[in-house]
Amino acid sequence: MIRFVGAGPGAADLITVRGMELLKKADVIIYTGSLVSTELLNYASEKAGIYNSAYMTLEEVMRVMLEAAAADKEVVRLHTGEPSLYGAVREQMDILDAHQVPYESCPGVSACFGAAAGLNLEFTLPGVSQTLIITRLEGKTPVPEKEKMRLLASHGASMAVYLSAGMLGKLTEELLEGGYAPETPAALVYKATWPEEICCRCTVGSLEETGRLHRIEKTAVVLVGDVLDPKDSYDRSRLYHPEFSTEFREKKKEV
Repeated sequence: MIRFVGAGPGAADLITVRGMELLKKADVIIYTGSLVSTELLNYASEKAGIYNSAYMTLEEVMRVMLEAAAADKEVVRLHTGEPSLYGAVREQMDILDAHQVPYESCPGVSACFGAAAGLNLEFTLPGVSQTLIITRLEGKTPVPEKEKMRLLASHGASMAVYLSAGMLGKLTEELLEGGYAPETPAALVYKATWPEEICCRCTVGSLEETGRLHRIEKTAVVLVGDVLDPKDSYDRSRLYHPEFSTEFREKKKEV
């Protein structure tokens, strides 16, 4: 069996319990060495075969998987964060399907949520934003025309921008063109939840300068939106409001 496992945003103890148990039982582990903490390999059995996919092509990764599957071995493909986000897992699954090899997925915590934790941030504040857009700036990998940054920015929602720390000048231009004001709150979070994490609060207009000042060019997520500095502009949640009834309690007659 092949199991795609999310390693979480960085800190070794932020992998799920299920993911940890799968690592312990694995005969073969293929991990994304460029982004996954090697501390996670401490969960592996001493007998496990371990491969670093940073030095491998897709074809080499799949060869290891297929050979291990043919030998009835348990395989963990350990991806950074949450594999369904920028994990390049579909192309691997299609090859497994073609060879009729079964597989399962185990979710993980994505970097934007690790970054939110570092900032004690809520992405969805009533009256401010009820939407989180997770996207990336067009680079080596193109994005569909309808998903260009300037168009997504036009919604004014909370945004988490991946894989764009090396293009902060271009990102700023696109965000401003889309409608965010230069003073819109933003943050640049480097290696969220890792020991070397850096959380930099700034504005859309100062993103590029902030990256240059802290020498951040990769392995960072950019957060944008008024939720980063809501002050007193958000509304109280109706879920816990005494004037609001739920299936568990009636509204209070007197507040």
